[in-house]
Amino acid sequence: RKIDRETDVISFAFEDDDSYKQLVSNQDVPRDIGEIFICVDVAKRQAEEYKHSLSREMAFLFVHGLLHLLGYDHMTEEDEKVMFAKQDEILNKAKLKRNEG
Repeated sequence: RKIDRETDVISFAFEDDDSYKQLVSNQDVPRDIGEIFICVDVAKRQAEEYKHSLSREMAFLFVHGLLHLLGYDHMTEEDEKVMFAKQDEILNKAKLKRNEG
């Protein structure tokens, strides 16, 4: 994305390439859809800023990264609404609501 700064979470999808999808098309074989990297230093700062626990922030960042791997994005306002609603749904089910410390 040509942004030269640290970020809180970044995902690298393994299934962006059609040739990889063909290799894992057998549904009986577990799929490795990608990798998620979380910057713990940024997560710590954000947890303090949002006044919730580090574990809640790490869970949020993991869910955010996982949703990207599953094809969700937030490049448009409509896509953002869908993705963020899904994030909230998952975190609420895990009882990790905002500002929970």
